[in-house]
Amino acid sequence: MTVSIGRRLEQYTLQHPNEVLLVAFEVAGHADQVAIFKGFSSSLMCPTAFDPDVPVMPDSAVIQAIDRLESPYNPNSPRYIQRNLSWEEFQGLLPTSA
Repeated sequence: MTVSIGRRLEQYTLQHPNEVLLVAFEVAGHADQVAIFKGFSSSLMCPTAFDPDVPVMPDSAVIQAIDRLESPYNPNSPRYIQRNLSWEEFQGLLPTSA
C-alpha cells in the first residue's frame, strides 16, 4: 500500500512541528493552495471537509511548488525556510521509509 502525497506531507509536519508547508497544486485544471501544519491540511482557496480522513489534496494533484515556513504562520509576515521546491526536490527531505 502506498501512502498518498498529502499524507506524506502531513507526516513530515508531524516530524517537523516547527514548520508549516504551503503547497500549491492543480487538480483537473483547478489551482489550489494548502497549508499543512502538525499533521493537518487546510485549503486556503476551497472549502475543507470537517473530517480529517477526507484528503484535502487528492492523489491526482500535480504539485506546482512547496514552500517551507517557520511556524507560527503569519500570512502578513511569512518567514520562509525554503521557497518554490518541486515535489522531486522535497522528496529528498522525506524519510526513505515513508
